[in-house]
Amino acid sequence: MRLASNRRQWLLSTAALIGGTSLAQDDQTGGDPLGSMQYPSLREQTIGRATATFSDAVIVKGPAFADDAMNVPLLVDARALSAVGGGVVRIKVSVDRNPVRQVLDFEPLRALPMLAFRIRMEQASPVRAFVQTKDGQWHVGSTWVQAAGGGCTVPGITRADGSWSKTLGQVQARFFNNVIEGSRRLRLRVMHPMDTGLVAGIPAFYIEQMELQDPGGQPWWRLALHEPVSENPLITFELPPVSPPAFRLLGRDNNGNRIDAEVRA
Repeated sequence: MRLASNRRQWLLSTAALIGGTSLAQDDQTGGDPLGSMQYPSLREQTIGRATATFSDAVIVKGPAFADDAMNVPLLVDARALSAVGGGVVRIKVSVDRNPVRQVLDFEPLRALPMLAFRIRMEQASPVRAFVQTKDGQWHVGSTWVQAAGGGCTVPGITRADGSWSKTLGQVQARFFNNVIEGSRRLRLRVMHPMDTGLVAGIPAFYIEQMELQDPGGQPWWRLALHEPVSENPLITFELPPVSPPAFRLLGRDNNGNRIDAEVRA
């Protein structure tokens, strides 16, 4: 009787093990807690063959429902990883179900590893932040945003009324002392239509790179942007509380137009 009982337990354990293995092999989401079938290909497109660990230390915040799919506000905060693996060196943001999935690539350098900005979304989708620490490890934070849709395939306001050419490349900037967070906040707006290339007759036209330099020419952060960033990008950065009173913002778009502006407190 005892042998039969032991054999039955062994069979049950083996079946459970095989079943668990089968379920793991059948998981086509790559372990995504949001259950997105697009996640594995998005991960490879964003960070190549590197592995990534889902982490609550990477905070991604967006609206539960985006009424304006052309201006979806997002916040990415990876400060919790500042003491992990030598600190944060890169943040890549991407959207599973956008026709253009890559959004931006941020190197904090001397800035805090967080930023806020607005994007276009074509449909409801998970939004990801892939954060790389100095030891080479990737950490992923995610959120789900419901969207009315169509944000990537309609022209922006300044493109529709033709006013974009009068303001192209203009920079507006303002500093705030963030007493609660103990940082110095920089809010930038750069005037640009940020065309996705998905509207008939309007080719892709967007800011590709921006860099903030101190008076000595040293970069404090670098940012590479892609088509889904909203028209006239409004981006908020967090700098250390002690920083120079003035900076220089340099950049260019994919047509070679230059951005060069003084950013002063």
